[in-house]
Amino acid sequence: MTTIDTGRTLVADGALRARAEAVVPGGVYGHLRVTADRGMPPSYPQFFARGSGARLWDVDGNEYVDLMCAFGPMVAGYANPVVDAAARAQLALGDALTGPGEKYVEYAERLVGTVAHADWAMFAKNGTDATSMSVVIARAATGRTKLLKAEKAYHGANPWFTPSTAGVVGSDRADIVEFDYDDLASLERAAASVEGDVAAIVVTPFRHDGFVDQHFPSAEFARGVRALADRTGAALILDEVRTTFRVDLAGAWERFGVRPDLTAMSKALANGHALSAVVGVDSLREAAASIFVTGSFWMAGVPFAAAIATLDWMVQTDGLTRMLDAGQVLRDGLQAQASAHGLGVVQTGPTSMPFLRFEDEPRLETAIAFTDAAARRGVLVHPWHNMFVSAAHTPEDIATVLERTDEAFAEVARSR
Repeated sequence: MTTIDTGRTLVADGALRARAEAVVPGGVYGHLRVTADRGMPPSYPQFFARGSGARLWDVDGNEYVDLMCAFGPMVAGYANPVVDAAARAQLALGDALTGPGEKYVEYAERLVGTVAHADWAMFAKNGTDATSMSVVIARAATGRTKLLKAEKAYHGANPWFTPSTAGVVGSDRADIVEFDYDDLASLERAAASVEGDVAAIVVTPFRHDGFVDQHFPSAEFARGVRALADRTGAALILDEVRTTFRVDLAGAWERFGVRPDLTAMSKALANGHALSAVVGVDSLREAAASIFVTGSFWMAGVPFAAAIATLDWMVQTDGLTRMLDAGQVLRDGLQAQASAHGLGVVQTGPTSMPFLRFEDEPRLETAIAFTDAAARRGVLVHPWHNMFVSAAHTPEDIATVLERTDEAFAEVARSR
């Protein structure tokens, strides 16, 4: 077994945290913030210097096999040579110009040809942009105001959906009615409470609230959502920001035979280049054309070139299958290791996006300890967020991960 240096230091990382605190409120904010108040151990790096394939190096030179993939964007691997070559070629011609280039149209054509229900596409930069655009399109199409969403479901960092109420006023959320995920009766009650005024049902393909078991809904629920939208004239918005290209290239609810009216996509679209998309059906085309949404960088050429190359690479290398295979080997290995060390763990969520929790642990102490032990051995996991496996995780990468997580489980077991 390879000897792992568990005494790695984060000196440069600590210096950068202090510098950031002086000039940025909170230092680092949002889901990328790595601090104790976010449930992260002190061994977890905040600042990184570079990445390659499934590996990351922090600013202190420590190497990690990364099971977070930048929280999802890296689907073809860091510094993927095919994607980066396409991005460099477009950059040499220009990125943000006075108007879009041909790649903008080409990628829209490619996306419409890939996503099963898509008749058109619009673009922005972040997942929040995409979910916000979807809501506005639905309201423009229906002339209604109410949004039905699952309780605690995250759909972006705008005032409607942000998990924090700081700076949010009651009117921002006055038109949201919540239901229980995967509970069709609850959804029906929510719709009945605002009958005649439902603009959209907003739902994630699988439940991925933080800190809870993550799962796909029943086929009955998915089909019931579609039927309710059809019956009430509401738009069905599928928030695929997290699942883009990680479950099914054609759409995450194709497994149920359910196609939404609008899909919000981001993260893995361009393998780390900033891009999000809304794709939709023809009946919403006029409404989509009627709204005013814009951004000075939304039609920049480099992300579109990268996105085309990412999609080509995923198709040509059968990236989705390789990702799912790697995810299954990882999950099987983690389960066997935990059991061998007498630790009860539960793994949920899609194969390519595993969520691991320890049994009977309301305050995450063991999960944080495991994350700490793994990070000190050069593996990045997360104590309360789902992980991500990419098509760049080779069998050798997964074997390295499992060698090190076995040691991490052993350390946790000894401390209990």
